[in-house]
Amino acid sequence: MRRRLFGSVRARATLGATLVVAVALLAAGASVLLALRSNLTDQASSEAESSARKVAVSIATGTAPAALELPDGDDTPVQVVDGDGRLLAASEDLERISGTGSSAVRPVTPPVDDDGDDDGGDDGGSDRHGGKGKGGDDDSYAYGEIADDAEGGKGSATVDGETRDHRFAALEVKNTRQGDLTVYAGASLSAEQSAVGTALTVMLTGFPVLLGVVGAVTWLVTRRALRPVEGIRSEMSAITASQDLARRVPEPATHDEVARLARTTNETLAALETSVERQRRFVADASHELRSPIASLRTQLEVGAAHPELLDVEGAVADTVRLQELAAGLLLLARLDAGERPGEARVDLATLSGEELSQRPAGRVAVRTHFQPVEVAGSRSQLARVVGNLLDNAQRHARSRVDIAVRAEGPWAVVEVGDDGGGVPEAERERIFERFVRLDDARARDDGGAGLGLAIARDVAVRHGGALTVRSSPAGGALFELRLPVAPAA
Repeated sequence: MRRRLFGSVRARATLGATLVVAVALLAAGASVLLALRSNLTDQASSEAESSARKVAVSIATGTAPAALELPDGDDTPVQVVDGDGRLLAASEDLERISGTGSSAVRPVTPPVDDDGDDDGGDDGGSDRHGGKGKGGDDDSYAYGEIADDAEGGKGSATVDGETRDHRFAALEVKNTRQGDLTVYAGASLSAEQSAVGTALTVMLTGFPVLLGVVGAVTWLVTRRALRPVEGIRSEMSAITASQDLARRVPEPATHDEVARLARTTNETLAALETSVERQRRFVADASHELRSPIASLRTQLEVGAAHPELLDVEGAVADTVRLQELAAGLLLLARLDAGERPGEARVDLATLSGEELSQRPAGRVAVRTHFQPVEVAGSRSQLARVVGNLLDNAQRHARSRVDIAVRAEGPWAVVEVGDDGGGVPEAERERIFERFVRLDDARARDDGGAGLGLAIARDVAVRHGGALTVRSSPAGGALFELRLPVAPAA
């Protein structure tokens, strides 16, 4: 059952379309998630750097770390760390932190300076920014230098018992009263995680539904598209079972590949029907034609066996010759139908026509010739059979004269054989080239012909790339014209 299912074009098309859409959705979903996470992470990094820079500006303008107004730790956890790694300031309610320069969450006591004042003091010898005053020896501690770029990192922070992942920015402030300080500020990644989680949930929920819809639509569409194919298959199966080649498959009213397949199938059935019908007629006619000489020969031999003095030897020989010619014609037609190639020998039609004419005894009619040398490529024996059949046909029907001419006309070699007989009616000029067809006057002559000569001649001409036609001759009889391609120069 499984093998039968996946052997169906519809099932394979549905599976293939679903897999392609699934791969596309996975790739698109992964790209969307990565882009969303990257954008939100960059946004968190920018927020963390902005918060760190605000604190750094306060420190650089003289605010002591202990006096800084730091943002709420729930939103932006902040640390201020000196060069020795001591925590000088931190956001309120910060319980635990990682990913920064210090894991401490409680600031240390500020150190005491040489005048006995702590760093947060404001004596008469110092200005409000913690410097030496305008009359002091050094005014460089009044302002700090903020680094141009902040370094980023990822960590976590616990505030009021709630732990969240953060994106941290580390910004240095140099040359402050407390020395070189580093401000760490974080921005929560909860929005990024929530957005990515929501998008992932939507994708995991929607993708199977979408794949199911794609599979169902593909199944229905392919079913509709392949319905005419199933009709063609079932009709072909019925034709095979009934052997009725007159039946035809249904042709869709569309102009797609299926409609062209149906038309081609019907054309093949028509050609097959014609071929089978032709073969049936051939077998019937051959059996009929063979029956007459065989019956006549048998009768003569039986009479001769009973009464030797009554044996008609000449009649027996004539029937034997007729039977032999008929068998040779049938054999040649069988070879032609089997697709025998004509060969590539170079044949001079003028010489060949002269040889065929010389093999026929001078009869009751005169033969006039006009030969020009012209060569064709093909089978010498088959072409000799064509010329011989045309000569026999002309001599059989001529009253007093037969004309045969060989010449070249451009790329064609032309052989014309005409007579002054009764000619061929225009309505019968194609029919006489059918197998076992003899016109009534030919049958009345009782000349022993089987009606294969002209059929063989046309088949040979066509297989040599030429044609054989008939029209009226100037003398009033029939004029047969054989046209063959001239052989290329050696």
